Amino acid sequence: MKKIAIIGTGYVGLVSGAGLAEFGNEVICADSNKNKIDQLKSGKVPIYEPGLKSLVEKNVKMNRIAFSTDVERAICESEIIFIAVGTPSDDSGAADLSAVEAVSKIIAHNLNNYKIVCTKSTVPVGTGDWITKIIKKESSGKEFDYVSNPEFLREGAAVNDFLYPDRVVVGASSKKAFKEMREVYRSLYLNETPIVETGVETAEMIKYASNSFLALKISYINEIANLCEAVGADVHQVAKAMGKDGRISSKFLHPGPGFGGSCFPKDIQALHSLGKEKNVILNTVEATIKTNAHQKNIALEKILKLVDNDISDIRVAILGLSFKPNTDDIRESPSSYIVNELVDRGAKINAYDPVADQNFKSNFPDINYFNDWRSCVTGADICAVMTEWNEFRGIDLNELKSLLKHPNIFDAKNIYSVEKLKLLEFKFENIGRNF
Repeated sequence: MKKIAIIGTGYVGLVSGAGLAEFGNEVICADSNKNKIDQLKSGKVPIYEPGLKSLVEKNVKMNRIAFSTDVERAICESEIIFIAVGTPSDDSGAADLSAVEAVSKIIAHNLNNYKIVCTKSTVPVGTGDWITKIIKKESSGKEFDYVSNPEFLREGAAVNDFLYPDRVVVGASSKKAFKEMREVYRSLYLNETPIVETGVETAEMIKYASNSFLALKISYINEIANLCEAVGADVHQVAKAMGKDGRISSKFLHPGPGFGGSCFPKDIQALHSLGKEKNVILNTVEATIKTNAHQKNIALEKILKLVDNDISDIRVAILGLSFKPNTDDIRESPSSYIVNELVDRGAKINAYDPVADQNFKSNFPDINYFNDWRSCVTGADICAVMTEWNEFRGIDLNELKSLLKHPNIFDAKNIYSVEKLKLLEFKFENIGRNF
């Protein structure tokens, strides 16, 4: 068992803290945001993630996880300190490391004995060396080891991903650091989960290379979907057959209105920015960024096409506001782009999402929000299903048609039967299977 401090209780920090506590470690999650810590102390989890609340509650009862605003004390009382603060994109597309820098200095000023400083935040290659220099300077050369331990958590499945990972990547430069990190992940080590031990720069690159490749797969199948429409092919059958090839696999071959979320957009932008900085041409990365932006615009064009490009005073019912199901994360969500563009063109918007409406309301306070899909679509001219929540998969198309003012539907995630839509005489658009 190790005494661990997690600095930052956002998505990565909270899931990691709860997961590390589940592995038997003694964890304190520290954050300067008093409101967030007060919520956690009262038993409220400030983010929506399936299974996270019960995991936190279990480990609180077992005295393996606690929450505090006293960041300095958490550092002093811990053996291993995880940096889990945000690294959003700046105006140039590079990662903003201001929060990482601030935490690094706080750590340096509170090094009361040997500790391991471990970055969980997604940071550009070379950040580890930069952090090491900051801590050495600010601590007057006190002893510590630096580790890069990137996360590979899918929103909506993060708890399972942390407890049962495909691999754990540990980047370090000392045998002692590797040994200590094996103890942190002892439960996984005993279960023979692959623990990949590398240098720091390699670990940092593994994170960006992995996320960018998955983003590339999404953009690739979206382009194939657009071509399928042009030639009369069915993208789902194409993707299914492609996925049977073990070299390709079926994962992330799901066409739609473009990817969003907190990871893929900023990580691929950061990798592209790093390539520019190092004068290395990353053509596939640049193409992925352009394709994703174009795909969101294609989704918009499909909605406009349903009303002959005259959207003014048209009421559009948007079902699904989060960038994917099982999360309340709306960052870079296709719905955000669509709603913004439609409002600018004079459309009236109804919106419903099972969990993300409050987050969406902070960006779009003036549109109409509803507590269920039926109320949302009633009297609307168009229904746009943007997120494949299971609730929407189960919608009875006969009932949907009876509630809409006009039977127009944009099925952005291809969850409905084309044959059924035709039979019910819907005017419809989807991605890659209009035949």
